[in-house]
Amino acid sequence: MIKWAGWLIAMFGAAHTLLALTVEEAASHAGDWFGGELWGDDLSAMSSANSAYWLSWNSFGPPLVVIGLMVLWLHRRGIVPPPFIAWTLGVWAVGDTVILGLSPSPVILLASVLLLVGARRADRNDAPAPAADTTRAP
Repeated sequence: MIKWAGWLIAMFGAAHTLLALTVEEAASHAGDWFGGELWGDDLSAMSSANSAYWLSWNSFGPPLVVIGLMVLWLHRRGIVPPPFIAWTLGVWAVGDTVILGLSPSPVILLASVLLLVGARRADRNDAPAPAADTTRAP
């Protein structure tokens, strides 16, 4: 379950970033980005180049790729990812769904649930066996 969660998180982040750059044509503003056009841009009156930047390159997509790959890296080494990762992503996904309505955010919520269930199963499997009862009743 942890492996599936890691892949879902990484793929979600990669898909968001790549689709924003291509389908939403955010990459067409790269000249503005690297030309310094965003340096004095007003965030409250965001230009189309700035909006494209925040939708793609500086969005949550790249950090989600890192989080997903980190979960996979931990899993391959037999380390259970800490539950705060799942809880944080889950709360964020629920808030995103409430704010945006129908969106792909439930994929992150599913990944969060998979992480929590996988961590719980791993904890249960690694729990030490109860000590043998050495006292005998008369």
